[in-house]
Amino acid sequence: MRFHVITLFPDICKTYTDSSILGRAQKTYKGKGSKTKGKKIAVEYYNPRDFSTNKHKKVDDRPYGGGPGMVMAAEPILKAWQKAVGRKQDQKKVKTLIMSPRGKQFTNTLAKQYAKQYDHLVLISGRYEGIDARVKKALKADEVSVGDYVLTGGELPALAIIDSVSRQVPGVLGTFESLEDERVSSGEMYTRPEAIKFKDKHYKVPKVFLSGNHADIEKRRGK
Repeated sequence: MRFHVITLFPDICKTYTDSSILGRAQKTYKGKGSKTKGKKIAVEYYNPRDFSTNKHKKVDDRPYGGGPGMVMAAEPILKAWQKAVGRKQDQKKVKTLIMSPRGKQFTNTLAKQYAKQYDHLVLISGRYEGIDARVKKALKADEVSVGDYVLTGGELPALAIIDSVSRQVPGVLGTFESLEDERVSSGEMYTRPEAIKFKDKHYKVPKVFLSGNHADIEKRRGK
C-alpha cells in the first residue's frame, strides 16, 4: 500500500509516519534465511507550493461570491495529484480522499476496505477555508471525516487514516498487535504492580484479574 499525502506541511506529518510501527513498515527487513523482504507500506508527500506557478508560491485566493478567509486553489493540488498517481496504469487501484468535516464518517470498516481494494491512497489535506470544489469533481474524490468537529487543517485526519489503514496491511503488525487490532477495544486493563499509591490513596488490581478465570475476566471487560 502506498500513501500519497498532499499537504502544505509535509515535515509535520513525516515526524509521525517515520516513527514506531509506521516507520518500521516503510523499511526493508531480513526474513528467514537472510532473504530480504520489501516494504509493507510507503508514504510520500507532495507540497502544493512546489506546483504553484505564482512567483511567491501562493496556493490560496479569495473565494468567488464573497465570504471570510481564503480558499486553496485547484491547480496546484491537481498538479500534485498528477505527479503522485496520474500516470498509474490501473486507476481502479487508486483512491483519492479529501479530508473534510462534511465528509462521510471514517470507520475501521472503511480502513479494511481501502487496504483490500486499493494499492494507492491519496489524501488531500486542506487548509484555510477549504479547497476549490473543482478538485473533488475533477478527481472523483470522496470527502472523509474522522469526527464531528473542525480542525485547522487536514493533516491530523490524514495521519489517522494512514495509521488505521496501515494496520490492515498484512505484515505491518506483529502477532500480538494483530490480536489487539481484532479486539478494537481492550476494555478495562491492568499491569504490574498489583497495588499503587497516589495522593495517599491505595489502588489495587481487582481480584477477578488475578483469578486466572478468563471467562470472568472477559465478562468484567464487557466482552
